Amino acid sequence: MSKQRQTQVSKFLSLVLRHQPQKIGIALDENGWVDVTTLLDALAKNRFAVTREELKVVVANCDKKRFSFSEDLARIRANQGHSVEVELGYQPVKPPDVLYHGTPEKFIESIRRGGLLKGQRHHVHLSPDAETATKVGSRRGRPVVLQINSAAMHQEGILFYVSDNGVWLTDHVPVKFLQFPREE
Repeated sequence: MSKQRQTQVSKFLSLVLRHQPQKIGIALDENGWVDVTTLLDALAKNRFAVTREELKVVVANCDKKRFSFSEDLARIRANQGHSVEVELGYQPVKPPDVLYHGTPEKFIESIRRGGLLKGQRHHVHLSPDAETATKVGSRRGRPVVLQINSAAMHQEGILFYVSDNGVWLTDHVPVKFLQFPREE
């Protein structure tokens, strides 16, 4: 399976497993899972045929580990980033003292006013290291990496979760917990 094909399948799976399952006529259960056979049949009916083996390759090779299979490989779901209503079942956990958020430069002024907001998604996504945050922020322009005082947030009772692929999740990061890079 070519890298280009993997990317194409991954992007389409992100669309249907995170945002628009109805686009191919499937429904996610309350925890975001869908039967693999149901998914593959729906993809084929919508002229985007994917084999079970291709699906396994995409799940295994996705650098961001966006998807997970159930233990028996019968179901699949996106690990986070949903705009549709799902309950992923993550339990609150104590975060590391510092987390990071990468964002395009064009959003910095808005973030300075209101902090990090989840918008259409279920949570704000945070990275465990600046390198990952830089990659995330560079997807839509020049990246800016913000440092989050997650220890102080946790002390104030703000909840954190960690997804299966290591992305840290929270509902909101108020401005007082953000450290912006120095302007040059």
